[in-house]
Amino acid sequence: MIGDVVSLFQSFRTILCVCPHCGDILRLGDLHLRYKGAAPHTWLDTYDSKVQLLDRQTELFEEKERKLHDAAVERGRAKVPKMICRCVDEDIAGLNYDPYDIKPLLHPVDFVVFNGLNDGRKLEDITFLSRRTRIEFLAKIRQSLESAIDHEKYDWRVARVSLDGRVQFEGIGATPQSESKRLSGSTVRAKGEVT
Repeated sequence: MIGDVVSLFQSFRTILCVCPHCGDILRLGDLHLRYKGAAPHTWLDTYDSKVQLLDRQTELFEEKERKLHDAAVERGRAKVPKMICRCVDEDIAGLNYDPYDIKPLLHPVDFVVFNGLNDGRKLEDITFLSRRTRIEFLAKIRQSLESAIDHEKYDWRVARVSLDGRVQFEGIGATPQSESKRLSGSTVRAKGEVT
């Protein structure tokens, strides 16, 4: 039977016909024949419709899953400030900073606040937050930090640290002194210690 079908298609290559529209001579095997009536329904048609239905259902499921995930992320983000405020000292939590802007440093100051960083605004200022300490050497370090800020003795330096631990400042042969740049636009201020 398959041999008969193959020989039939091979014979189509030997039958020539003339196109009624353009007048070209064509092989019957090169024609793209179309059937105007409805083709008989086969198992392949059923399979194709089920695959299309499954694809549509998969798209709907993935869209619903994405919406549920996004909603869960938003609910989680809404809970974070409350959780952070419960974990952070009451005095610091009461300062109305965005919890995402507060970064722990722990020594020599407890926290660094990058005010305005999280909500996409321009960075308004950088604030150091610490509780008062009775440890004398730590108090002296904090006083020297505050003094350095008051006298604008700070620089912005970009350093590249390689995997083997070497530190290289930007620019060929650059040293910290030659590559340092003054901060502009943002202010760095020492916040009074929280009592």
